[in-house]
Amino acid sequence: MPFAYYESLSPEQRRTYRMSDGVTALRVREPTALHPLVDEVREALATGERGPLERATTGLGKALCERLDVPSVRVEVLDVRPSSEEGELHGLYAWEPGRRPRLQVWMRTAKQARVVAFRTYLRTFLHELCHHLDFLLLELPHSFHTDGFFQRESSLFQQLVPGRGPRGRKAGPDGEPGR
Repeated sequence: MPFAYYESLSPEQRRTYRMSDGVTALRVREPTALHPLVDEVREALATGERGPLERATTGLGKALCERLDVPSVRVEVLDVRPSSEEGELHGLYAWEPGRRPRLQVWMRTAKQARVVAFRTYLRTFLHELCHHLDFLLLELPHSFHTDGFFQRESSLFQQLVPGRGPRGRKAGPDGEPGR
């Protein structure tokens, strides 16, 4: 069942939406080799210092892009999330013609400027990276938030942070939820 905004899309955008929705996982070559990079991100986030976190996140992003055979994205880690009456901005992906794609992720909450939880931070980073992958790996002309998009984000997360799958089920060795 498409999200409500599907009805407002053009026929070409609806085709893209359906294509996006049909891709539910991305397979990373040798994801266990990236676990030390994930640990670096976790450790850097725990320090609460932006510079080390940006370097660790950049390293993870570069390694993921290499394993998925796409050009890397420039990563910027910013401090306190911007907010408005609608909520807080967690991350942002931007790609302007002639420029290197840029992924921004914020490391602190808007109201109390607390460092966000590791899983939240990593999922936000992967969410923005999925927009990059929609354009460069899947070659989609638009990057929509579809069920497939969110499943791709989760598939990356499960490969990088094996353990508990959806609804607390233990994940199998391939990162997919066990039965």
